[in-house]
Amino acid sequence: MPLKRTQPATEYEEIDRWDGGVGWIAHPDEAMLRASHALATERGDDGDGEAADGDGEENERTDAVWVIDPVDAPGIDDLFAEFGEVAGVAVLLNRHYRDADEIARRHDVPVYLPAWFDRVPDDITVEVRRFDDRLPGTDYRLLKVADRFGWEEGALYDETTGTLLVPESVGNARYFTTDGERLGVHPMMRLFPPSALDGLDPERIMVGHGPGVQNDGARALSDALGGARRRAPSLFARNLRMMLP
Repeated sequence: MPLKRTQPATEYEEIDRWDGGVGWIAHPDEAMLRASHALATERGDDGDGEAADGDGEENERTDAVWVIDPVDAPGIDDLFAEFGEVAGVAVLLNRHYRDADEIARRHDVPVYLPAWFDRVPDDITVEVRRFDDRLPGTDYRLLKVADRFGWEEGALYDETTGTLLVPESVGNARYFTTDGERLGVHPMMRLFPPSALDGLDPERIMVGHGPGVQNDGARALSDALGGARRRAPSLFARNLRMMLP
């Protein structure tokens, strides 16, 4: 099984479907299991994520989709269309630009980045907008998960629906988890688990690598963070065995 596929996807595997969105893995046969998500939200008619016009009067709200850390695949636009019109593409990890530019160009929308990201890649050709506090026009709060040693990562958390999306610090691909873990801390974060995720109470958790956790997410997250250091030696040993011929 290759770590990562570099050629264009020929199909995708749907994951993480719930009332508020859906996820997909464009290359189900790669070890990294790069996962992407479409979040169903609302927006005003102006298309900029604003709910009111210049006079402060509320506009009619329409179904909208935010595409997160996407890997492109044939037919993926039809999946978005089930939830509404694409309002924007957001990148939550500075290594997850993936196919954000291609999908944003196709839907004529900007790429949105957390405000603390240092650099925009040269191959991003669409408009880039920064955001902090919340994903524009939605109830998803932006959390700063990491901003050190070249690792820049945000997470999205909607407390009302109990939905958390973390692109990298926790995941469900095999190299993230030890036996018995529903969710695991990234190997490079094991010794210093991200404090920004402490105390959250999500019902469901979507991740950037592998399928998410669709129920009792708070327990899975607490277990992952609380056992990260203790289980690190067994995870490192297993990952080493996986890399050996």
